[in-house]
Amino acid sequence: MTTVLAASLAGLSPAHTSTPAGTPTVARDQIACPRGSVCIYPDTNFNGQPHVRRAVDGSLPHLPDYLRAKASPINNNSRTARIYQKDHYFGRHVCIAPEGGTTGDLRSHPLNDTTHSLRNNNTPCDARPATNS
Repeated sequence: MTTVLAASLAGLSPAHTSTPAGTPTVARDQIACPRGSVCIYPDTNFNGQPHVRRAVDGSLPHLPDYLRAKASPINNNSRTARIYQKDHYFGRHVCIAPEGGTTGDLRSHPLNDTTHSLRNNNTPCDARPATNS
């Protein structure tokens, strides 16, 4: 698992923030989310080793064990992403808008530390998500 995650993160650069003077700095323990991916972080404020899911790889009915019931911040640089409370896209969910949508802390939603699955698609957040069949 560690080898697969390390390989998926190869070539990623740390996230950058700006100081008041506009000088870019690297935020401690943050990894930037690549274009075309959804990144789910284990610690608030985008800290920790994220799970990077490319949109072309589709949805994920069961998050990796190290993220289950721990995930909090999400950075979405791909299609619409919905994070669900239970496996296979059941239970409450939070929709993260495409191309730059984020949530830094799911405590503001009823899903902090209860995330289990991720659905990527082109359905806008204000549309009703597809049902399971």
